[in-house]
Amino acid sequence: MNLATTQRRKKLAELIAQAKASVSGEIATAFGEWLEGKDDATLSQKAGDKIKALIDKEASKASGDAKAALTEIAGMKDLYTKKSIWVFGGDGWAYDIGYGGLDHVLASGEDVNVLVLDTEVYSNTGGQSSKSTPTGAIAKFAAAGKNVKKKDLGMMAMAYGYVYVASVCMGANKNQLLKAVLEAEKYKGPSLIIAYAPCINHGINMSHSQNEAKAAVEAGYWPLYRFNPDLTLENKNPFTLESKEPTGNFRDFIMSEVRYATLKKQFPDNADKLYEKAEKDANERNEKYKRMAAAN
Repeated sequence: MNLATTQRRKKLAELIAQAKASVSGEIATAFGEWLEGKDDATLSQKAGDKIKALIDKEASKASGDAKAALTEIAGMKDLYTKKSIWVFGGDGWAYDIGYGGLDHVLASGEDVNVLVLDTEVYSNTGGQSSKSTPTGAIAKFAAAGKNVKKKDLGMMAMAYGYVYVASVCMGANKNQLLKAVLEAEKYKGPSLIIAYAPCINHGINMSHSQNEAKAAVEAGYWPLYRFNPDLTLENKNPFTLESKEPTGNFRDFIMSEVRYATLKKQFPDNADKLYEKAEKDANERNEKYKRMAAAN
């Protein structure tokens, strides 16, 4: 879809540049404004609205090649405003079975935005373990608790250097989430937003999912950050860590969820070891992010 839209808008730009030479007055000005701001959502919409108000009348007065070009431009009204291309998916797709496709999109450099709803488990197919499942969590195919740490999808995407990346949580910080979405949309390149999404497979009361998400951030379980490559152009650190020092207890948080608490009941000899590893993994990740945020 993105490639098709890009090619169609490229054709529109060629037609408008061609037609601009054969017109004058308000529509010539509108054409110029559109060509100048075609890659900006606000500017392209503003100029596009002017073109919409004038194009049919202008086409009716023209003849020959000019008329043909203006008529074709009039038929492409859906492309005047810059399109916002978004891909939505879960962690099973993004971290696991669809990672190759996601990586291809991010590596392409195309202006595509991806929002991953991270439930840390294959929610739609019954709760199987995925590469997003953290250490110590019970899931299908990890009945005794997952014994390796969660894949750091955000860090892998940041390694490209030209991908906008954010880790967000609506329950913890709505403003940070909104800021990330707006920055991702504005960024001229691929964007990846990873959103913490409490799930019924966590064994929680879903009517309090926003509170559960907030508790995840407060316990140091889920990080909040933004990585904006545009900041490097200003000689600034592109990485901003927005989650604070934990105010909650990590162990208390995970034990409030059935996916962790069940481990203690079913495999008590293994549980404490995995709980300690889960907390160690989270602490190491958070310390790594602190070092990144402090870098000059």
